[in-house]
Amino acid sequence: MVLIEQVQWEVPKVNSSKSPAKSSPATAAESAAASERGYVSDGYETASDTELNESENGSNRESENAVNTASSSSQTEPNQEELNERDLAQANDAKVEGNTLFKEGLYEEALSKYELALQVAADIPSSTEIRSIFHANRATCFSKLGKHEETVKECTKALELNPTYIKALVRRAEAHEKLEHFDEAITDMTKILELEPSHDQARRSVIRLKRLADEKREKMKEEMIGKLKEMGNSILGRFGMNVDNFKAVKDPNTGSYSISFQK
Repeated sequence: MVLIEQVQWEVPKVNSSKSPAKSSPATAAESAAASERGYVSDGYETASDTELNESENGSNRESENAVNTASSSSQTEPNQEELNERDLAQANDAKVEGNTLFKEGLYEEALSKYELALQVAADIPSSTEIRSIFHANRATCFSKLGKHEETVKECTKALELNPTYIKALVRRAEAHEKLEHFDEAITDMTKILELEPSHDQARRSVIRLKRLADEKREKMKEEMIGKLKEMGNSILGRFGMNVDNFKAVKDPNTGSYSISFQK
């Protein structure tokens, strides 16, 4: 139980010898009105309950407006992370559309979707790997269209973003082979074996590509010799000779050739 201390207020005694001051009718009326309302003025003004409530309500409304403004500002101005997530989702949607078009054989249209995905994801710091996939997908489209030089370019862009991207290495090696860039294809397949020694396709391809590279070099050598013979005959013909008077003998040890003259 809480005890409430009662305080006895002392009412100051008024000297009865002095006559009370006369008050004007207005003052008496105001005092009477105050008495009727249950209080007497102390000589200073205070705000009424209505004024206090209006002030308090106004303050509350200002606070609510400030909160609503801050909330609205927060909703209309997403932070950079939210923007990145939104752009990444849009890029992924474009990639999915591109994959659908690719499956339908619409390679040109798929290229456009992958390009759109690249543009949307271009400024996202965390998009390096997914952008390499977009480039690799474009390379596949170009391969289907028979544009092998473009395939090489797109694979190179993918590998600049992700140097260990094996699928891009395989695709670029295949494009190099179509272009008869056998040495470059061997380089890509060798890189794959460094990254994944158990890669059977790369191991078989290296053996096959080396043979093709040797055959190409021999073919180029024969073409060069043929051109030299034509040029030689045009000169030697003035002297009644031709290149058949000269015999090239290959040294099996060094692989070099020696020339002998025959009448």
